[in-house]
Amino acid sequence: MVTAELAVAIPSVVLVLALCLVAVGAGVDQIRCVDAARVAGRAAARGDDPARVRALAAAAAPRAAEIAIAGVGGGVRVTVTARTGGWGGVLPSWTLTASAVTPVESTAAGGPR
Repeated sequence: MVTAELAVAIPSVVLVLALCLVAVGAGVDQIRCVDAARVAGRAAARGDDPARVRALAAAAAPRAAEIAIAGVGGGVRVTVTARTGGWGGVLPSWTLTASAVTPVESTAAGGPR
């Protein structure tokens, strides 16, 4: 009797654990998207080279993330988008997005860079 119950319970526990791990992974990737947008937004607001801004964002973002940088009325918007989940095509995947808008900083002379 116990064997039949364990045969049903163990796969159920494994499935729930796998779903929890996918959810935690998605949460970690969302935090990485937020951090990448923040770091890149700060660098772009300082006037760093666009290639450096992209490199900073790519270093902080999840693998294969898309990075968009745009000027927005006296500021800079950085949007980082990444796909997560899927687990080999068995589970659905999600699109994670984070944006940061940062005002452009002025130089010591008082004008924007």
